[in-house]
Amino acid sequence: MATHDILVSIEPDFARRVQADWLTGIARITLEHEKVGDCQLSVVVTTDAEIHALNRRYAAEDKPTDVLAFSQEEGEEFVSAPGELRHLGDVVISLETAERQASEAGHDLDAEMAHLLAHGVLHLLGYDHAAPDEEREMRQRERAVLAKAGVEAH
Repeated sequence: MATHDILVSIEPDFARRVQADWLTGIARITLEHEKVGDCQLSVVVTTDAEIHALNRRYAAEDKPTDVLAFSQEEGEEFVSAPGELRHLGDVVISLETAERQASEAGHDLDAEMAHLLAHGVLHLLGYDHAAPDEEREMRQRERAVLAKAGVEAH
């Protein structure tokens, strides 16, 4: 069985609204579904203000967003020390945006967070949704992961 080292960091004010262990489980289910070998990744749950700053700096989008994925496998190769786990990258989720989206869609926050985290991890694995065929494949994978996690896809 593969080793998946998943570090979850949650903005202290949000600690009662989302559980690190639950997010770790969703990330692990996504990695297992995609048959990813030994690796590590981090998940950060933050504010709209923080994700807005990241989105502006790294994606040239001057607005908050729901999820950003920062792959360590795109561009220049990430060099790991011998024996270290493959580092996939970081998934950053705005809890405030996730709460708004969940409310607007009429589902619970856990379902929204599961969807955003699966989406972000799939981005780290190289999936995208720029073209219609890519979007179909990515959505299909998201639905399969969510079903495995017992979360209704939306």
